[in-house]
This record gives sequence, C-alpha cells and structure tokens, in this order.
Amino acid sequence: MCTSGRPAPMIAPSILSADFANLASEIAAVGPSSVDPGVDWVHVDVMDNHFVPNLTLGLPIVESLLKATDIPLDCHLMIEDPARWAPPYAEAGAYNVTFHAEASDDPSAVARDIRAAGGKAGLAIKPGTALEPYLEILRDFDTLLVMSVEPGFGGQKFMAEVLEKVRTIRKIVDRGDLQLLVEIDGGISNSTIEQAAEAGVDCFVAGSAVYGGEDPAGRVAELRRLATAASSVR
Repeated sequence: MCTSGRPAPMIAPSILSADFANLASEIAAVGPSSVDPGVDWVHVDVMDNHFVPNLTLGLPIVESLLKATDIPLDCHLMIEDPARWAPPYAEAGAYNVTFHAEASDDPSAVARDIRAAGGKAGLAIKPGTALEPYLEILRDFDTLLVMSVEPGFGGQKFMAEVLEKVRTIRKIVDRGDLQLLVEIDGGISNSTIEQAAEAGVDCFVAGSAVYGGEDPAGRVAELRRLATAASSVR
C-alpha cells in the first residue's frame, strides 16, 4: 500500500507483444505464480488500420479470450467510430473498454453506452492531445489512459513529457474532485515505470517488458516491485 492511501500499482500486460498463436497460454503465463499474485488486467490492443496505421485483433478474438481466462480484459480501441464498435466489447464481457477522445464527437455518450452494456468506460488521449479540454467530461469515465507513445505499434520509446498530464489529473483525483483510475500505455519498462509511478499512475500497460523474454511472471513481479517502491515515496 502506498503512503498516499492509493491501492498497490496495477500491471496490465499488453498481448500485442505476446505470441498470437498461443494467446491463451501467454495470458496464463502472467496469472498467479510463486513470485506474483498475477496481473490485474490483460491489455488488448484493437486497431483498425484507419485510426492508426496498423491492424490487429478484434471482437471475435476478444470473445474467445474471455472464454480462456478469468483475468479482466482491458480493451484499448484504437479505432474509428467507437460509438458503433465500443459497446459490443462491453456486452461481450470486457471489463474495461477504452476508446480515443480524438475518434469521438461525443465521448460522454459513448461512455454511457459502454457502462449501460456492463463495462467500465475509459478515455484515451494521444501524446499530443491536451488534457484540459476533457477535464469536464472525465466524471463520465472510470479510466483515463494517457498514451506515452504514438498509438499504433509496440516497442516505441517512452515519451516522458506526457507525465505532466498524469501529475495534473493525479492532483484532481487526490483532492477528491474525481473518482478515476489513471493508466499509462507505451514504453513502460524497468527503466521508465518508476518515473511514471512517481507522477501518479495507477495502472501500467507493459508489452515487450513482460513478453520480450523468458519468465513473464517474474517480469511482472519486478515491474510491480519498482512501481510500488516509487509510489510509496510520493
């Protein structure tokens, strides 16, 4: 537990860096083990080759994964027209469904539909997107996902300048004006997670830092240890 009273840092491995031919076993590899209680969420990157220049998995794969694991799925929709496509992920059973502010004319309406379908609603913002225009609508969301790389591809370099957004929203949440989980995605590794934790991140998405070598569970445990230590000094 952090001295600030916030819960322990959450780790959400991104299966974008996992072996797509063995996704069920890759997710099982980050479940409860002798070195870690298991990840909090599994992060699923959905890309449509329109909003971002990459094409990945979609709703049918998510539906299959939901049958293969009890770990909550954190679906990050990097897609156009989230008003049409986001609610079905919640209907299917995804725990958290996040879409991009830049892809929606009415983010609050999409959030309401996600919640009505049974999911938590998340709003994502790109590195170059200002936080301030969305502060008034964040009460309609459960999660704010701050992108620390440009969305579309894994393995990019962490952009530390986005942490100012994290610090801003952390202050608002800590003074009780919002109930919101602060998530970060992009370039999170052993060398960057501490500065993100110190800035006030609650949930850390990590792809290659978890799946880029042997022992994914051990890698998760080390990320959690580093984030917990950094959070405790805030």
